[in-house]
Amino acid sequence: MVLKGERCTLRPWRAADASSIVYHANNLNVSRHLRDRFPHPYTKKDANAFLSVVCRESPPTNFAIDVSGEAAGGLGYVPGHDVERYSAEVGYWLGESCWNRGIVTEALAIFTRYAFEELGLLRLFALPFADNIGSIRVLEKAGYVREGLLRDSAIKDGQLRDQFLYASYRRPR
Repeated sequence: MVLKGERCTLRPWRAADASSIVYHANNLNVSRHLRDRFPHPYTKKDANAFLSVVCRESPPTNFAIDVSGEAAGGLGYVPGHDVERYSAEVGYWLGESCWNRGIVTEALAIFTRYAFEELGLLRLFALPFADNIGSIRVLEKAGYVREGLLRDSAIKDGQLRDQFLYASYRRPR
C-alpha cells in the first residue's frame, strides 16, 4: 500500500529505513511531544527494534512518511475494539528538518481519506499535548475538529500535561 501526495508518500516501513529513522528521530524537539514509547535519545537499536515489528504488520498500521525518497517521519493508527471498532487513534511525527512545509498535514489528509474509504473507519482521533501548537495546526488544516480538553491527562518528562481531543469523521457533522 503506497499513498502518494505532492510533498510526501506514505508507504510501508523497510528494514533499510533504520539510519534515516535515527537521523530524523534522535531529536529532543521531535520526541518532547510524543509518547514515552518514542525514546530519546533514539538509537540504531531502537530503530531496528521498531522496524522488526512494523515491517511484519499485515495489514500495516504504521507507515513511513517518505520525503524525496527518505523516511523522514512516521504515521500510525491504533484501531479501536468492541463498540469502538470503527474508530482509531492516529499519531505522527516528522524530522525537524522537514517542518513547516505542509508535509504532515498532507500525510494526515491522505491517510484520513484512506482510512475512511479503504479501511471503512467512521472516526479518527488524536490527542496532542495542549501546548503542541504545530500538531494542533496540522490537525486543524487536515480537517479535524477539537472535541475537548483533557486536563492533567498525561505525564511527560515528569510534567503533568493537558491534551486536546481532535477528531475527523467519515460523514460530515
